[in-house]
Amino acid sequence: MKLPRRTFLHLAGGAAALPVLPRVAWAQVYPTRPVRIIVPFAPGGLNDIAARLIGQWLSQRLGQQFIIENRTGGGGNIGIEVVVRAPADGYTLLAVGSTAAINATLYERLNYNFIRDIVPIASFIRVPQVMQVNPSLPVKTITEFIAYAKATPGKITMGSGGNGSPAHVTGELFKMMAGIDLVHVPYRGAGPAIADLLGGQIQVTFTDMPASIAYIKAGKLRALGVATAMRSEALPDIPAIREFLPGFEASQWTGLCAPKNTPREIVDRLNAEVNSGLADPMLKARFADLGGVVLPGSPTEFAALIAEETEKWGKVVKFSGAKPQ
Repeated sequence: MKLPRRTFLHLAGGAAALPVLPRVAWAQVYPTRPVRIIVPFAPGGLNDIAARLIGQWLSQRLGQQFIIENRTGGGGNIGIEVVVRAPADGYTLLAVGSTAAINATLYERLNYNFIRDIVPIASFIRVPQVMQVNPSLPVKTITEFIAYAKATPGKITMGSGGNGSPAHVTGELFKMMAGIDLVHVPYRGAGPAIADLLGGQIQVTFTDMPASIAYIKAGKLRALGVATAMRSEALPDIPAIREFLPGFEASQWTGLCAPKNTPREIVDRLNAEVNSGLADPMLKARFADLGGVVLPGSPTEFAALIAEETEKWGKVVKFSGAKPQ
């Protein structure tokens, strides 16, 4: 996907054109006290789990505690704003995910501009979204689902973790590309949506793999497809949705960011340590347990991912007419 030049330059500039101070002043001394990693969601979700794994790794490597602090509310915006307003000294960081890219269009007025006010440090992991149905629905493939939906327009209910959530916009992308009509039912979190899917109150959800893989393996839910470009090693027998809808891709990703103007030497050191962790066999295995694939790379590469996702989900939000809850 071609990135908007201005958007990419903002992100890449934030990642690369940072104040340069002597390496001894930043890379060797930092950190000298505990570091906060703000997670803008409740404990137990993908962002939280990934942040805790990386935080533990950084604590061991850098000799200071990297403390996870959950600051919930506003669809993730409250926690993000805490970091935006924090001193740019490397001691307040943000565990960011796909929601930030969605919120850029979902909310008409935000007290920050994510691309302008945040510096990408390092991406952690990409986790597939999974399309799953209640086994009572008389479909076993994506093709059968699309045909069934076209034969019963407006009759299939699609649950999600809330308006504008990754599950919601993934479902909207599917609707847009398949040319079908599904009735969206927003819940306050993925857990309640999955509970109603298990109970048959709704027929389909698009959730991140960690939230539903146990039910899929137990046969309580029927997975029709994974939303990443390739099949997932965690569910190797489940096809990728793009095998039926060419070009379809939707996944959740997480990473680490800091306030703008954070010194480059701090950004570079944190990036190097995160990438070292992603190469560690034990930590890599822990991420694999989440059904995800690690995403090592430079701050500039993470900036490009954020820009691409912001553009992509902006189009889907506008198509769906989604509004915050």
